[in-house]
Amino acid sequence: MAYYFTKTLNTDFDSAIAKVTEELKKEGFGILTEIDVKDTFRKKLDVDFRRYKILGACNPTFAHKALSAEPHIGTMLPCNVIVQELEKNNIEVSAIDPIASMMAVKNDQLGSVAVEVQQKLKRVIDNLH
Repeated sequence: MAYYFTKTLNTDFDSAIAKVTEELKKEGFGILTEIDVKDTFRKKLDVDFRRYKILGACNPTFAHKALSAEPHIGTMLPCNVIVQELEKNNIEVSAIDPIASMMAVKNDQLGSVAVEVQQKLKRVIDNLH
């Protein structure tokens, strides 16, 4: 079972970030965290790496539902979306599949939340152009 949804865009990196952010917003998600992997590796390891950002996306309504049903589910939040430059103007965007990530959690109340979040994140990826 794949644990993510993905799509490759023919655009520049910054435009891809803007498009992803806008599509997430349409589905009720905000970006809580942004990790610039390229910059972090350069600073901490003195290693050159491709442009790669991890966006920590959160939909407060669903986060509240999930945390109310399972207090330790915060270890799996926020929902990560990655944007990586495979080559110039060839950008891959991937989002976690919350159903795959929550399979280890034995809590029936989370099932419906995971399905709804999965549908929203899948729409985000599907709507990218």
